[in-house]
Amino acid sequence: AHNQPVPAAPPLERVLSEIGLLPRQALFLGIASDGLPVFLNLHNPTPGPILIIGDPGAGKTAFLQSIAHSLVLTHTESDLQFGVITAQKEEWGAMEKTGYHVGVFDVNQDSGAQDFILSLASWAHSNRNTTQSVLILIDDLEAMAKMELGTLQNFRWLLLRGPARRVWPIITLNAERYGQVLAWIEIFRARIFGRVANPRNSQALGGDPASALGQLEAGVQFSM
Repeated sequence: AHNQPVPAAPPLERVLSEIGLLPRQALFLGIASDGLPVFLNLHNPTPGPILIIGDPGAGKTAFLQSIAHSLVLTHTESDLQFGVITAQKEEWGAMEKTGYHVGVFDVNQDSGAQDFILSLASWAHSNRNTTQSVLILIDDLEAMAKMELGTLQNFRWLLLRGPARRVWPIITLNAERYGQVLAWIEIFRARIFGRVANPRNSQALGGDPASALGQLEAGVQFSM
């Protein structure tokens, strides 16, 4: 029997309008296979930082962008903001037009990325009474891991302590390159997998064999 094609994902605006008003601590991640929405509780640090893993073309960047897009549609700027660190700054041009973003920084040539990490760490150290949360969306853990030592020390602190201080790192990883960042991967308890064709890669990264990650539809299906 032939596999049925996966239907195209409905527009984000329509999905969110059908869900209705969200609690201020809820960050929309997607729709589960049972049709119910999947949320991250921004006021509960238990999941820790989130790693989005997949092969090239699996939809990792689109996933990050959908998170940014959904928060603009569901939150106020005083509740939730986001900043982006990426090697492909041009992919985020549309997001730079919104007041919700702290900045879009180039990981390779922008001292702004280092300054952003430093300022977020400083803010997280001192924000005990705030109700605001900040997402730090990083497209490619491997590129991030090549930054200078002082920045990496602040970055590691944000991974370990950020969610308890309302700073949420959500970071992508090319599954084929996991060997370059082994020391970082163990920090991530919460992992979202897109398509990973090589079973050895998915197993090494903690993927559930029952999820058949190699058969996920790129850009549409993810496994948590």
